[in-house]
Amino acid sequence: MDKKKFTFYYGIILIAVGLGVFYRIPTVMPQVATIEFFSNKLGLVKFSFYILGIFLITAGAIRVYNHFK
Repeated sequence: MDKKKFTFYYGIILIAVGLGVFYRIPTVMPQVATIEFFSNKLGLVKFSFYILGIFLITAGAIRVYNHFK
């Protein structure tokens, strides 16, 4: 597989993982709330997960865009 195809598929995988992060956040937050250390920092944890998802989707979109450029 050449490098151009690999970066395209890697971009698709990054987008899928980023969307998976957004899908899992509402499911995982009640479990995180049960941990005593994170119970009063839920806003920061949720913000961090959303930023991670945005970074993954952005990185994947850049790779897919550069493939068709």
